[in-house]
Amino acid sequence: MRPDPADRPTTADAGLLAEGVPGHRQTSLDELGRPLSDLAFVVVDLETTGTSAATAEITEIGAVRVRGGEVLAEMSTLVRPSVGIPPMVSVITGITDAMVASAPVEAEVVPTFLEFARGAVLVAHNAPFDLGFLRAAVQRCGYPPPAWEHLDTLRMARRLVSRDEAPDYRLGSLARLFRSSTEPCHRALADARATVDVLHGLFERLGNAGVRTLEELHEYSARVSPAQRRKRHLADGLPTGPGVYIFRDADGRALYVGTSRSVRSRVRNYFTASEPRTRMAEMVAVAERVDAIGCAHALEAEVRELRLIAEHKPPYNRRSRFPERTVYLKLTDEPFPRLSQVRATRDEATYLGPFASTRGAADAADALLAAVPLRQCTGRLSPRVHRPACALADLGRCGAPCDGREDVAAYARHVAAARAAITGDPGPVIAAATLRIDRLAGERRYEEAAVHRDRMVAFVRAAARGQRLVALTRIAQLVAAAPTAQSGWDLAVVRHGRLVSAISVAPGIDPRPWVDAAVASAETVQPQPGPAPCASVEETERIARWLAGSGVRLVHLDGEWSWPVAGATRAALRYADVLRSPDLPEPAAPAAGPARRQGGPAPRPVSAQR
Repeated sequence: MRPDPADRPTTADAGLLAEGVPGHRQTSLDELGRPLSDLAFVVVDLETTGTSAATAEITEIGAVRVRGGEVLAEMSTLVRPSVGIPPMVSVITGITDAMVASAPVEAEVVPTFLEFARGAVLVAHNAPFDLGFLRAAVQRCGYPPPAWEHLDTLRMARRLVSRDEAPDYRLGSLARLFRSSTEPCHRALADARATVDVLHGLFERLGNAGVRTLEELHEYSARVSPAQRRKRHLADGLPTGPGVYIFRDADGRALYVGTSRSVRSRVRNYFTASEPRTRMAEMVAVAERVDAIGCAHALEAEVRELRLIAEHKPPYNRRSRFPERTVYLKLTDEPFPRLSQVRATRDEATYLGPFASTRGAADAADALLAAVPLRQCTGRLSPRVHRPACALADLGRCGAPCDGREDVAAYARHVAAARAAITGDPGPVIAAATLRIDRLAGERRYEEAAVHRDRMVAFVRAAARGQRLVALTRIAQLVAAAPTAQSGWDLAVVRHGRLVSAISVAPGIDPRPWVDAAVASAETVQPQPGPAPCASVEETERIARWLAGSGVRLVHLDGEWSWPVAGATRAALRYADVLRSPDLPEPAAPAAGPARRQGGPAPRPVSAQR
């Protein structure tokens, strides 16, 4: 039996022991640190009204206090926020305003949690999220900012679990891997219980690796192998400014492509700092050479990275390797148009997208078809040849142009409505989906409501991305300048959504001749049809985000750059926080930037329609 921690020698006892006083035992090596088996851990999970701790509030707290593999106590309570719970959050968690109407407020719950967690190490899955909300709540209640010692099971799993064992590091995937008795379900206590099982599974693996104390765990997380350190010379001679780096194996094959504002410093970190991502540690072990391309500024580096990844398809890059797999929904060009999934945009037809997968395209199509009765059959129809209608006609979900109930003119009204929702206001699609979501949520059929929510959001997100792409790719030439921290300028020339020239102008130098030089040396781009005809979708979207950055000014613009006033971008922003999606559009609109920056002459601005 392990002795009670209270029976260990104190600091005073240790002094007596050194003097040879009998009756005291020698301290063990375990006591040089804090054994994991002796520590109390409070595993916590929250449900909130959104994802930003600055604007959202807690709606439920679930916590489990454990020590030595045993559950000591549990805490679970709903929390009444000061604002209403967004409908989308209610669909995800099942927590409604009615459920929290009689719940205690934040000021009553926070003291209870602080007492529950007293003296324990906090644990959460994606700890920065939960601890951020807890710190904000503690400070709002007038308590001093807490300095909790904590563990993050997400970060631990990335170090200890390989991708062969689990498809990802979500709590649900890890709970299945470690055979948790509780299935995560977006309710705080259930998710906390599942996290306890994941924590114990990770502790078991740490024990097999010789990690016994909390100090050893922190050291293990920061451990760098000698073989990894021996390769740090590969960073010698690389550029110190922005650029792209390429890790290569002994045969010269590209393993991984990355970008940084300081290439040499970033590459050196791969050999001198801990890498929690298992695949990256494997990549570093295989790498024998690192090549680099210096760039004028960060935007050029990001674009070059995307192009190199698409060209070489490095095995250790997960994203951006297959831009050709992008999916669109096309409104076909025929007497009775329909929606068709395509991967190429070769004509002037109306396209919805892009989508990362065919599943997303199918969800968006379902949302549009629920609002607009386009035909769903795949054959080509003729106004002169009729055929029997399908069951959708009897259900009122299709006007049945196949059997002649709708002629070309009547059916054209549906096509116009679909085109307007894709290229302009998605309001009809949102309204139709919201009616179903509200009805199903009122009947407590939350899973079905979530299906309609996902379909609606897939449509809105795709329409917003498409509208933003078209707004930028239809511009024959755009020249923009971003101020640097040293009061210089980063210049970019963009043609039809493609970066064709990049120059950085030093402080104190007139940038106007450099603008002319950038335009004169820029790549020639011929316009083509489609939402993103001349560059990958990711490249054009990176450019759009850069243009929306602080201080960026339009120097020259051929034509206009504008989005629909009531377009999908505004609608998409309503769901960005709720769905925690980084792919939704930025809130900034096309603009020429603020007033001129001090410290040097500003490029010549031109008027642009917004």
